[in-house]
Amino acid sequence: MRVAFGSDEKTALTDAVRADLEDRGHELFVVGPPAGEELQWADVGRRVGELVATGDVDSGVLFCWTGTGASIAANKVPGVRAALCTDAATASGARRWNDANVLVMGLRLTSPEIAHEMLDAWFTTDSDPDEAPNIARLERGR
Repeated sequence: MRVAFGSDEKTALTDAVRADLEDRGHELFVVGPPAGEELQWADVGRRVGELVATGDVDSGVLFCWTGTGASIAANKVPGVRAALCTDAATASGARRWNDANVLVMGLRLTSPEIAHEMLDAWFTTDSDPDEAPNIARLERGR
């Protein structure tokens, strides 16, 4: 799977998650300081969102200090459904009920172990077809 991976900081957590994604065999498109770029959270969130929305990647994994700003920035891109998650159950629900396409984590409180559990849930949960009408409402902006 092609995954946009972005953060406004390069940290031990982003290094661990990047290695985890690579170990899973995903092709990464890296954005921000983990790629050696000087970008702030708003720009990283937008660029990850654009990669997802254009179909250049299948999914996104995104970070900022709290995860909130990156989520907001990514969700400004039409077609993006970024979900700020704190645990595996939330990541699974975001995929199942919201057909989320960008997983966002906060750098401040997320441990590598919890991030690994969230990635497991994210990549093994499919969208519930019964939610398609709600997702269509989001896409129409109503």
